[in-house]
Amino acid sequence: MQQSAVPELAHTHTRPIHWLATATALAGVVALSSAFQPGSATAAQAAGPTGGPAAAVAPPDPTGVDFPLQCGPLPILVQHKATGDLDGDGRPETVASVRCDAGSGTPPNGVYVLTRAADAEQPRIVATLVDPKDRLTVTDLTVTDGAVTATLLGYSSLDVPRCCPDVDERAKWQWKNGAFLRSTPAGARSA
Repeated sequence: MQQSAVPELAHTHTRPIHWLATATALAGVVALSSAFQPGSATAAQAAGPTGGPAAAVAPPDPTGVDFPLQCGPLPILVQHKATGDLDGDGRPETVASVRCDAGSGTPPNGVYVLTRAADAEQPRIVATLVDPKDRLTVTDLTVTDGAVTATLLGYSSLDVPRCCPDVDERAKWQWKNGAFLRSTPAGARSA
């Protein structure tokens, strides 16, 4: 008769008590795991540059920004604003169309791009898309897919009354190679 190299051990033979002990241990693990459940699943931001979660950043608010308009005693009016990530850095910018709040007439607009540094409280102007010296009125200001579009109303000559712009064009600005480049959007018509 040949002997096994491994001696026979008592615990290698299953008996009903072994099954009962295994079932009891498994029931204990299931019971404990139900008491220690993870929290509800929530959407999470991508990791920021420091490895921690990136904080959601609110777009800059144009209220209280010192816009470069010469309005004398009149207040500055933010007529339109639109927000979006214009330079692809993951932080939203605000585009604001502002003018002097003259009450009557059609004062020209200035269109400015605002950003806020991560460590700054106040937003700052980083670009001028429309200078008030161009004597344009801006309508339909939007930000879509990183591009700014607007309708620009202007005058073909100084003889045209300021109430009645006779030039109507669409403009588009996109951030490329460190500057906002102006173009005419596809399908735009000028009057």
